[in-house]
Amino acid sequence: MVRASWLYHVEGLTQAQIGERMNLTRRRVNELLAAALEKGVVRVSFSSPLAENVELEARLCERYGLQDAVVAPTPEDLSHMHAVIGRASAAFLDRFIQVRKPASIGVGWGATLHETVQQMTGTSEPEMRIRSLMGGLTRGSEINTFEIVRSLAKVLNAKCHYFAAPIYAGSEEAHDVIMAQPVFRDFLRDGSSVELSFLSVGDVTGQSLQVRYGLPQHVDIGELVAAGAVGDLLGRYLDRDGRPVDHPLNLQVISPDLDAYRGIPTRIIASGGPHKHAILGATLKAGLATVVITDADSARWLLSERS
Repeated sequence: MVRASWLYHVEGLTQAQIGERMNLTRRRVNELLAAALEKGVVRVSFSSPLAENVELEARLCERYGLQDAVVAPTPEDLSHMHAVIGRASAAFLDRFIQVRKPASIGVGWGATLHETVQQMTGTSEPEMRIRSLMGGLTRGSEINTFEIVRSLAKVLNAKCHYFAAPIYAGSEEAHDVIMAQPVFRDFLRDGSSVELSFLSVGDVTGQSLQVRYGLPQHVDIGELVAAGAVGDLLGRYLDRDGRPVDHPLNLQVISPDLDAYRGIPTRIIASGGPHKHAILGATLKAGLATVVITDADSARWLLSERS
């Protein structure tokens, strides 16, 4: 047992090579290696700092009842956060799509999603449907929901379904007029029926693309903060417990309501950085995510947050 373990773990021989050297079958070598671990003859430890991230992932899943969690190292330069979270998200989505083959994916918009799509591995899923889960900006941008949907569909060679509406109607009355149209009602229903959603969350600081580009001209972010908002998901501004705040803007947003959104089986939220802590915590407390992809510092903050 010890000899087989030494050859495998220290000298780096394969199980087949060990079997040949020791005149054992490969199955017997496998049994010896397993027994060595079970009896404590061999102990596995990690010296890499990434080992802590694996522990953080497990603790996040336990704390918030998640299906899965991915924790990436926090970059020294926080301006690289979108790229770091994007790479981690791309690796997760590549694996998920390869194994689970979801029939439909719903996405939002933002820099993290843009980075994710850029890092994903191309494949061919001609029957898969990629859908917008929310209205988009009224001006062109590579981080717009229309561009994210188009780019992801291209990477996956999948069908593309745009949601040709603004993220916010001009008023509650205008929202009701838009949603009275069968085409929009049907699109939101279909969006809520996807098997996988992939979103980021927005904060209430000047770093937020939603604050800079997405809010109607007559809405000041200070009003939303005064109403208790810590950020948004699907354009809906939430308080620290993940409940929509009492503000007219939440009656103008064109996206699935939170109850419908919770019906999506796998709901990935990917965001990181200090400015995203409060809204990440809010979404996890409210059970709005089944998978979170974030950075190590944010994971520690989420684990230290009191319920």
